[in-house]
Amino acid sequence: MINNKLIISSSPHVHHKDSTSRIMLDVIIALIPAGIWAIYVFGMRSFTVIAVSIIAAVVAEYVMIRVMKKGSIGDFSAILTGLLIGYNMPTDVPLYVAAIASIFAILVVKWAFGGLGTNIMNPALAGRCFVLFSWTGAMTTWRAPVTNPDIGLDALAGASPLGVLQTSLLDAELPVMGPLELLADYPISNMAASMSEWFTSSFGLIIHPHYFDLFFGNVSGSLGEVSALLLIVGGIYLFIRRVITWEIPMAYIVSFGLFVWIFDGLRFGQGFFSGDVAFHILSGGLLLGALFMATDMVTSPLTPKGQIVFGIGCGFLTFLIRAYGSLPEGVSLAIIIMNILVAMIDRFTGPKLFGFVPKEKKK
Repeated sequence: MINNKLIISSSPHVHHKDSTSRIMLDVIIALIPAGIWAIYVFGMRSFTVIAVSIIAAVVAEYVMIRVMKKGSIGDFSAILTGLLIGYNMPTDVPLYVAAIASIFAILVVKWAFGGLGTNIMNPALAGRCFVLFSWTGAMTTWRAPVTNPDIGLDALAGASPLGVLQTSLLDAELPVMGPLELLADYPISNMAASMSEWFTSSFGLIIHPHYFDLFFGNVSGSLGEVSALLLIVGGIYLFIRRVITWEIPMAYIVSFGLFVWIFDGLRFGQGFFSGDVAFHILSGGLLLGALFMATDMVTSPLTPKGQIVFGIGCGFLTFLIRAYGSLPEGVSLAIIIMNILVAMIDRFTGPKLFGFVPKEKKK
């Protein structure tokens, strides 16, 4: 009789209890609070944009499953891709732009490489970048949140904090103290003003009101990126569920913060080690990218060492593009570039093969 314990099977030999659908569902659950906030502060148009993005992704996925005769809608991967694309859209973006982004993400980025698990870059980010460069005006027009309506009542016209910073920096007479000085005319919500006063009177801590608006989400921006608080809550849920590990988010955020602290002050005529780290971490899509997109299992390195290298690369490129590029934001491009380098990172950071002897040692 054959002893089943001696039968050798192919890898993988260790299996995780969670399925692909369970992991995707956990990420969707973690993203829900940020989506609810977007609908509240930007109106029901936000729900429509997110819904169109998801529907377009699911339809494109269904078509490819029928054509390729493999895969399943039930793994929730298409829903997550559409949700992330919706979160990377402005409120008033034309609906066809959101749909095209989702279709491009599924057909070109995901299925052109063979479907789930074979794509070399994050589909949602690639779809977002495709429409960003194709319809730049539509992708950079923002709506003022109801929690801070004065944003849309002046020349800023609902611009995002990073957009205002980039525009103001071009006209500024250097030196200036930093981003907050250039955002002096950017409206502050009543809640942020009250909280700043309370911290000063109660604890003697002087915290600029803009930090509170950025943290809670009382600013203009893409739907899913404005509330740093709710993205952090979602990230904590993913850590608890062990869907993500600390290496990529921590390496990404810390390295980005270090580059900002060391070099960003030079843009304002200040010296080294004078960059405003808090402003840049809370602004734009950094937390959305670091917690929910850079951590994509398919397009990130396999080993902890490789993931740290990947995160540092994302942090450096995000700073480089944001500080010295022509666009105010750099998260999407930074992650995509590092996605392309994942195979090389895995090659140099992967474990050594048992019994393998390098050619030079054979000699």
